[in-house]
Amino acid sequence: MKKGQINKQPFIIGLVVTLFIFAPVLAFLNSIGNEPTFEVKEYFVYNDDSFSEYTEILQPQSTSLNLGHQNFAFLGFDISSALFENGELALEVRNPTFREVVLYQRNDQGELEELGKAGSDYGRSNLFSSPNPLFVLEQDKNIDQLFVAIRSNEPITVEIAVSSYTTFHFMYNQKMLIINAYLGIMFALFLYNFILFFLIRDKIYFIYSIYILFIALAQASLMGYSYYYFFNLNPSLYELSIIGFSSISGVAGITFMRKFLKTKEFTPLLDKFLAINIGVYILAFLVRLFGNIKLSYGLTDVSGLMVIVLFVLTATIIAKKGYRPANYFIIGWFFFFIGLFVFILQSNGVIKLNMIANFPMLVGTAMEAILLSLALADKINILKKEKEDEQAERLRILKENESLILEQNEILESKVKVRTEELEETLRNLQNTQTQLVNQEKMASLGQLTAGIAHEINNPINFVSSNISPLKRDIKDLMEIVDVYREKGEEQFNENTKKELKDLEEDLELDYILTEIDQLLKGMDDGAKRTVEIVKGLRLFSRVDEQDVKKVDIHDGINSTLVLLNSSMSGRIKIEKDFAEIPMIECLAGKINQVFMNIITNAIHALTDHLADNPNPLIIIKTSQIGEFIKIEIGDNGPGMPLSVKERIFEPFFTTKAVGKGTGLGLSIVYTIIENHKGTLEVDTSEGKGTNFIITLPIYQNTPQND
Repeated sequence: MKKGQINKQPFIIGLVVTLFIFAPVLAFLNSIGNEPTFEVKEYFVYNDDSFSEYTEILQPQSTSLNLGHQNFAFLGFDISSALFENGELALEVRNPTFREVVLYQRNDQGELEELGKAGSDYGRSNLFSSPNPLFVLEQDKNIDQLFVAIRSNEPITVEIAVSSYTTFHFMYNQKMLIINAYLGIMFALFLYNFILFFLIRDKIYFIYSIYILFIALAQASLMGYSYYYFFNLNPSLYELSIIGFSSISGVAGITFMRKFLKTKEFTPLLDKFLAINIGVYILAFLVRLFGNIKLSYGLTDVSGLMVIVLFVLTATIIAKKGYRPANYFIIGWFFFFIGLFVFILQSNGVIKLNMIANFPMLVGTAMEAILLSLALADKINILKKEKEDEQAERLRILKENESLILEQNEILESKVKVRTEELEETLRNLQNTQTQLVNQEKMASLGQLTAGIAHEINNPINFVSSNISPLKRDIKDLMEIVDVYREKGEEQFNENTKKELKDLEEDLELDYILTEIDQLLKGMDDGAKRTVEIVKGLRLFSRVDEQDVKKVDIHDGINSTLVLLNSSMSGRIKIEKDFAEIPMIECLAGKINQVFMNIITNAIHALTDHLADNPNPLIIIKTSQIGEFIKIEIGDNGPGMPLSVKERIFEPFFTTKAVGKGTGLGLSIVYTIIENHKGTLEVDTSEGKGTNFIITLPIYQNTPQND
């Protein structure tokens, strides 16, 4: 069913139920009684209780005469003597609210003769405990005209019916049967919904049970039975209950409707009018408590009219919006309106039914209560289905959440694993860096130690170096003397002496000794020169005694670096130097030598790692002057670097070497040193074409150029 359309099926069901249940019930009620009942159609209204002169003749449109709100009324009416043919007659004044009804007739002398009194002031005034005033007319009485004096605090509506005593007795029993059945049904529905309230804990069942209880009590009061069964024959409480029960049932009914149809959500404007209607019912009851009977009835009538209009309008609008309970509500009120419609038709004489006018209302309210109870029972199924759907939806959401959580856990575990691996790798790098930094610190300390050792060795080495030349000269002189002695001995010594000297020379291997001395002197000279060169290189490289910017010969720094790295080349790497005439530059010599050491070391590693692919490894070092700068190029014919590596070589901790063989700090430190010297460092490389580092350094750092 689309939104905005009313489901026609409930209305078809309502019509079918009306035909097969409601109509047969009314037909049964109409069939009770085996003799016709005489109902007064014409009344004589008198000015006082003397019944001497009447002012007018009233012929009501229906069997009921409505005299409105007045305390006293004096009426007369004619009856047919043919009615006595069936024995005693029962005259019933069909209004239980009258405090006092006095029945009169004129005797043969024309005087008024009282036939009896009845009403709520007289308690049980008849054997049947009928709430309506009842009089028994004897058969031997010659009665053709009767008079009644009525005293009442409630509006006077008079309906007088005369029937045979037997017919009245039969109809009374049938009426009590129907009323008891009605009250039993309503009480059962009350208990049913009241118990559901405690089981389900939904306030709507409590409100509806209150509505059922008080709508049944209101009907009982309208028919007068509450006077006997609930108020112990107290007329004041009984009269108060007529408005009181109606008001409470109205308040409960409107409250039930607001919650049952969710009017605040679907029709907020009409919901406000319903709230106002509740206020009118409460006001009617309060006015009745303070004794204003006429106003209380007027407010009750206005409230009832508002209920009819608002209930139909609200339920129809909500049903068009597709809210299913509104259809059941409309069906229930459909039966109530049928009973109300039949009641109005009978009260106005349009239709004639052999029953009291309240019976259609009883059937209508009973059917309404039953159907609305079924609607509430259906609501349980709806709530159950909604709960099941809600639980299924929650279960689905829980499963989705569980799946999502599992998926997120997997993603998180994967991320944690990746991050853990990254952290472990970073930790390893940090550990390696720490080791490297410690090693560098050790190397710095070693450099200081080496510089000290070089300084200490320098003196004895200079001593050795300076003594080798005079030692060679002295040995040469001695050899000349030995040669002279040998020559003179040949001339002057005898043969025995010559023979002894010859044997001694052969034993001492004089020729070999002379050759060995020459070789030893030559080796000592070369070693001393080499030692002096190494010591000079150590002192030049370390520069520990130079912590300030000074003018330095770059070529000396390069040469000292090559001397220290000579052993790592294994004699397989060729060094080509192309040094131009360049001036001395201002720098920190130790830092610049560290630059040369790192770059040349990287070149040596790149060449030695690929000796199988490069049989002629070569390192080329060039220097030149460009204006106020000098340029140093250190290149190799190694494997080169791809673009991805070239872009990152100056990043800290980036290295392409195996774990444990590099920290990735060397070129980063080199870049920082060159930058601090206000120079530039560039790299020109590509895969398979070698690598060339280009360093530019300013000639001057702190001193003016004209110095």
